Amino acid sequence: MTRVFSGIKPTGHLTLGNYLGAMRQWAAVDQHQADALFCVVDLHALTVHHDPARVRRLSRQAATLLLASGLDPALCTVFVQSHVDEHARLSYLLECVATDGEMRRMIQYKEKAAREQRRGGSVRLSLLTYPVLMAADILAYGTDEVPVGHDQTQHVELARDLAVRFNQRYGHTFVVPRATNPLVAARVMNLQDPLSKMGKSDDTGPGIVYLLDEPDVARKKVMRAVTDSGRDVVYDREARPGVANLLEILAACSGGNPEALAGVYESYGDLKRDAAEAVVEVLRPVRERHKELCADPGYVEGVLRDGAERARGMARPTVDAAYRAIGLLPAGSNTGASASVLNAAR
Repeated sequence: MTRVFSGIKPTGHLTLGNYLGAMRQWAAVDQHQADALFCVVDLHALTVHHDPARVRRLSRQAATLLLASGLDPALCTVFVQSHVDEHARLSYLLECVATDGEMRRMIQYKEKAAREQRRGGSVRLSLLTYPVLMAADILAYGTDEVPVGHDQTQHVELARDLAVRFNQRYGHTFVVPRATNPLVAARVMNLQDPLSKMGKSDDTGPGIVYLLDEPDVARKKVMRAVTDSGRDVVYDREARPGVANLLEILAACSGGNPEALAGVYESYGDLKRDAAEAVVEVLRPVRERHKELCADPGYVEGVLRDGAERARGMARPTVDAAYRAIGLLPAGSNTGASASVLNAAR
């Protein structure tokens, strides 16, 4: 079977964008059609200033929401990145293959570094190198496909480049992965700033619908969404980004087509009302299942423990092979024989 890997970073509460752009497809499609691994990539949350207790809390919440969204541990592997040492082991090897120029050209590094500097904070080295860790996440499992939003495609391209370069220099070791993008609502935008992604670590709460928002809260956020000048409902991402975002959200929730839906509405108000109700309904089963899982924390812990064990068994052979290929002495090698060779040489 095709192997699929994707992860979600616990840097904030998961959003409608995370669900429509990724998690729902993972549950509805990927886990049924592939040998799929889904990971809470907690190591990536350490690249900026953070509260340790909050990272732990959000990591558990993210894992619980992955299960609440429909991921079934009988069909796929759900685990936490830091529970599998092979991610960090492989990351350093790939840093020895990547270049400084590649890292500094990464768009997200430029944006996040600039944001940190504006806040008066220092930019951590890990923020520069974390795309290599992301490549290690992917390559450790012999991943064929990485379902990501369009803003993450550059990171998958880096993983491809590093895999090819490593294979050429040290012998074939890694599968070269490819990115796959959902066709509808691959990038849900902020309701108050439709030119920006609905990010879970964003500060503009009114523009973000969180998966655990109460129905009335989610409904109000959609009803207060920024629209555009004019009154006619037209699907045009460039000229009408606010309306286009609402149409795409409604289409993703209802299974419709944004362009076709535009012809149904005569006013922004009607569009907002239908989009708000569609959002509330699509999130209702996720919230209900999350509540059930929170009442049984031992189940979630068991899923993560078993998932880490399974993931470790998949990743270790590839990472061990990479260590040998790049020239590192295998652990447990015959040191006695090596000592005899050294004595003979003397």
